[in-house]
Amino acid sequence: MADYFTHFSCVLDVGSPEKAISALDLLDRLHLEEDGADDPEYAGFTLAQQDGPDSSVLWFHEVDGQGDVEAVIRFVLRLADDLDLTGLWGFEYALTCSRPRLDAFGGGAHVIDLGARKSVGWTSSQEWLAAALNGEDAHA
Repeated sequence: MADYFTHFSCVLDVGSPEKAISALDLLDRLHLEEDGADDPEYAGFTLAQQDGPDSSVLWFHEVDGQGDVEAVIRFVLRLADDLDLTGLWGFEYALTCSRPRLDAFGGGAHVIDLGARKSVGWTSSQEWLAAALNGEDAHA
């Protein structure tokens, strides 16, 4: 049996240590609200201040290869709204597998407009490769 993994590690500077602490508190509150839920919306990642309690930089990463890219996006959009964040932010992720399997390896990236509170672009290496092999525009 093969095990499938989603890996990511990325940072977001929220502007001040106070905002970073607010972000950590928000995630704790959301986890408490979801406690016992069959399909929690904010699971699949962990969050910490990258350089300790005086840091404005949040470090997101998956836990044991079981990352949830969509949960990170949902949380960052919620965080942008709560903390009035602006600018573009993005991150990459990797898809891996414990055994050789077709379509089990790849990855992608997402870009979010924090001020507009929306995802503005993404790419998947599997979809890009399929498009390129079919002679489609692989730069889109």
